[in-house]
Amino acid sequence: MKVAIVGASGAVGQELLRILAQRNFPVDELVLFGSSRSAGIQYEFKGKKYTVKELVHGDAFKDIDIVFTSAGAGTSKEFAEDITKYGAVMIDNSSAFRMDDDVPLVVPECNAEDALNRPRGIIANPNCTTIMMVVVLQPIEKLSHIKKIHISSYQSASGAGAAAMAELEQQYKEMLTDGEVKTIEKFPHQLAYNVIPQIDKMTETDYTKEEMKMYNETRKIMHSDVRTSATCVRVSSLRSHSESVWFETEKPLSVEEIRKALEAAPGVTLKDDPQNYVYPMPLESAGQDDVYVGRVRKDLADDNSNTLWLTGDQIRKGAALNAIQIAEYLIKVGNVK
Repeated sequence: MKVAIVGASGAVGQELLRILAQRNFPVDELVLFGSSRSAGIQYEFKGKKYTVKELVHGDAFKDIDIVFTSAGAGTSKEFAEDITKYGAVMIDNSSAFRMDDDVPLVVPECNAEDALNRPRGIIANPNCTTIMMVVVLQPIEKLSHIKKIHISSYQSASGAGAAAMAELEQQYKEMLTDGEVKTIEKFPHQLAYNVIPQIDKMTETDYTKEEMKMYNETRKIMHSDVRTSATCVRVSSLRSHSESVWFETEKPLSVEEIRKALEAAPGVTLKDDPQNYVYPMPLESAGQDDVYVGRVRKDLADDNSNTLWLTGDQIRKGAALNAIQIAEYLIKVGNVK
């Protein structure tokens, strides 16, 4: 298996390298691509050093089987034809193709089979907040159809990349040493000691693009007419996103039914003993594969509704791990090239 990573120097690219090694993914050959700034940098993988090559148009992907792309939507669109023209499977972590009808949008715990039908050779990795939510809601959907979802997200600096994480750390240093923040570049406002109720650009409806991703992507992944209303908020944690989720089902579901379904669900860890202060928090979900869920309870305003709290590692399950799980599924069913 010959594997390539486009955007190897970014936060997700580095996580891809770590997870490929940790899961002993069958890599016979590895090729790393990046921008002109990253070209020449070396990274170690399984005891061997690999040099990042500059991504340019041509035949560099001719003999490659699987390409993980995580260099932004513009790069994915520009190089998609180069990547796929010789039969490589492109698993794309950007927003470039997610809502294209001829590109499957896949979370393996929910709709792995969709990855088998890829007319353009491209499989899209969903938005991180969507991934974590559907992993938790899919087993509940099997109990009773979910009609509506209201969600507030609490998204860490990692969602904006490695430079944003560094900026948050720098802001805290500046507050401690100078008493004020001087560095504000990756976020529209100071994030340290603050929350920012906007992630991505604002649309004309005053919902952000991030919030609309959750509406549209959830329907596509779950093959559902569910309606989702989200408020996405950047918080000053470093890594792992959290979400408060309210959902209405066609028939009433008990907390016990939901907990039982979640305990048996792949990719989910239930931590739900609130009387003893047991519930998932981003500090403990960071670096973990599963989405952690707790605070499951009946909604007090609607008999057909329940609420829950979840948290998961945005760089891991929200990006790199999900992409690798897609590739693992394709290898398992013999559907690569």
